[in-house]
Amino acid sequence: MATVFDRPGTTREAAQPLVPGKAPTETKVVVAMSGGVDSSVTAALLADQGYEVIGLTLQLYDHGAAVGRKNACCAGSDIHDARDVAAKIGIAHYVLDYQNRFRDDVMEEFADAYLRGETPIPCITCNQTVKFRDLLGLARDLGADCLATGHYVRREMGAHGPELHRAADAQRDQSYFLFATTRSQLEMLRFPLGPMADKDATRALAERFGLGVAAKPDSQDICFVPGGNYADVIEKLRPGAAEPGDIVDQAGNVLGRHDGIIGFTIGQRRGLGIGGRKDEAEGPLYVLGIDAEARRVVVGPRAGLARTEISLKGVNWLAPAPLEAGGREVAVKVRSARAPVPAVITPGTDAGTVSVRFDSPEFGIAPGQACVFYDGTRVLGGGWITAGG
Repeated sequence: MATVFDRPGTTREAAQPLVPGKAPTETKVVVAMSGGVDSSVTAALLADQGYEVIGLTLQLYDHGAAVGRKNACCAGSDIHDARDVAAKIGIAHYVLDYQNRFRDDVMEEFADAYLRGETPIPCITCNQTVKFRDLLGLARDLGADCLATGHYVRREMGAHGPELHRAADAQRDQSYFLFATTRSQLEMLRFPLGPMADKDATRALAERFGLGVAAKPDSQDICFVPGGNYADVIEKLRPGAAEPGDIVDQAGNVLGRHDGIIGFTIGQRRGLGIGGRKDEAEGPLYVLGIDAEARRVVVGPRAGLARTEISLKGVNWLAPAPLEAGGREVAVKVRSARAPVPAVITPGTDAGTVSVRFDSPEFGIAPGQACVFYDGTRVLGGGWITAGG
């Protein structure tokens, strides 16, 4: 029986095989399908190219609270969208209840990080745990040759094996969120959308394949934080944990009170709750530091945010050779939306730690965020920011 792909203009003849030396018709691929346009197109492309595709969708949090939500990944309605796409392209599709794993590995750590005065990135933690660690294990159990996702990042073969590279479209690049991918995981992972020119090209493919998600908006919020209200979510996870404290200047002078440090992050300018104080000479006030033990938020002028060196923990190193004691010149990103900047990285005193020294001061660096290392487009690794100086 003819399928939606049996017509001119599809991509079967142009694609490189996902597994060298193995024909698509002999290759089984598991695709992580979130219900969004990117993962849907990934599944459609691979089915079009002749692969045996199995779609897996994760139910990560309370389905009832998520139905109908917009601008968030993994919402309840997305499960239905993924199922519809799978039916449209004629592939097997399964929904896995990972709510307990997601709560334990992602949501609980998110709450604890805020209570420590950090600014976590749960999307990276999710990729580290339920999306890569657990899904890769399941893909192997299913006898799959590889696991494909809709991330905008490239996997390229180098002299020492597969390498992780930034996406062709710098505006869509998601390599920052995948720095914790291990070399062994990269052996089995595939990212078909990494070479795409831009998101418009992805949506055009969704239209060509007749997918109902072609015009679906991109996810914007953290999936379990509706409307971006972090404090409400943390209060539910840790009832009574948000305690009031002082807002002080750099000299320790009390400028006001707050209802809990969970409402603040380094570099924050708005919503400080001190009447919009503004020093005429130095400009508006920013959050410079958070003392979780003393429940104190330190504010000051933007100049106080400048950092020339930071320390990292939990470093993942993707390069084949270890980081030498003398250090290495690289480019680093300390926020997902920022461009890489020159820096020198050197091994820290403890295992899994690295010191980063910037060529020029960086501003608004927050503990709990990630710092990712690049050599050109290649991702060398990265780690979690613990302190700055």
